Formats: sequence, C-alpha cells, structure tokens
Amino acid sequence: MHLRFLIPLIFSLTAMSMTVIDVRTEAEWKTGHLEGALHVEWQDILKIPSDIQKDEEIYLYCRSGNRSGKATQILLEAGYINAKNAGSIFDASELLGIKIID
Repeated sequence: MHLRFLIPLIFSLTAMSMTVIDVRTEAEWKTGHLEGALHVEWQDILKIPSDIQKDEEIYLYCRSGNRSGKATQILLEAGYINAKNAGSIFDASELLGIKIID
C-alpha cells in the first residue's frame, strides 16, 4: 500500500474511535462548536449516548476548560478511562485539528 493512501486511512480510523463533547450551555453551543462534536452540558455528562464505550477516547471542552475539567473527572470516576479535558473550544480545536463551525 502506498504511503499517500495509508496516511488518510490511519487518520480516518483514529477519528472514528474518538468522541468530542462540548459541555457548554445550549446558548454557547449555538455560537459555534467543533465540527462533529456532541453537545451534553457538563452537569448532565452521565447522560452521554449509551453507545460510547468506557474505553473510547473522549475529549471534552468548554469556554475555559473549567467545566470540561469537572465533566472529565465525573466520567473518569464513572469508569470512562480515556476521558480527557481538551480545555477551551480554541484549545480543543488546535489540539484535535477540528474546525469551529456555527
């Protein structure tokens, strides 16, 4: 397999195994969010979709990283072993290489 085909395949497989969650309010979500992100407010974080596996990579973000930090801790305590605080929406966009959309 040629390298030019392998790199997109690796990226595609990586992207499929990760979930990104915006834990901000509905009003904040409507001002812009990461493309493909789910929206679950931080205080409702245990209501994430049941198809998200406990060993799946989960990245959470908010406005500053504070609420996403709290939500990450809640998920870790609930057994989601790969939950990670991606910080602010801008930090998460840069870290994950995902654009912000309206």
